[in-house]
Amino acid sequence: MIIQTLFSVPTSGRGATEITATIERMVDESGIDEGLCHIFIQHTSASLIICENADPDVLGDLELFMARLVVDGDPEFQHSAEGEDDMPAHIRSVLTQSCLTLPIRGSRCALGTWQGVFLWEHRVQPHSRKITVTLIS
Repeated sequence: MIIQTLFSVPTSGRGATEITATIERMVDESGIDEGLCHIFIQHTSASLIICENADPDVLGDLELFMARLVVDGDPEFQHSAEGEDDMPAHIRSVLTQSCLTLPIRGSRCALGTWQGVFLWEHRVQPHSRKITVTLIS
């Protein structure tokens, strides 16, 4: 059995939005006991990550690290069609992930105790991001 669902996530601009509960609800409602949950973001300036979901300082530190690694407005970048954060957002997306695959065990995603699934928005302005979830038993 394969079930595929598309949903949107509004972001408030650069930063991480946890989507674990939405994914877990889809898995639970699918009736799939064992299988795979594949999550894909349909954008080139946002990404998906599995990260600690207990201490928000972790996400803040990740954002700080990425801001140092990929600087907005870098004069070396040629692509800036949508502003100073345009090319940095694409680089951030390439350095992270556009898809994740999680095992399903016991009708739940087999995440570790402190793991959560996050959409990581790399643009400064808010966006609505589309995510496709494919569940396979």
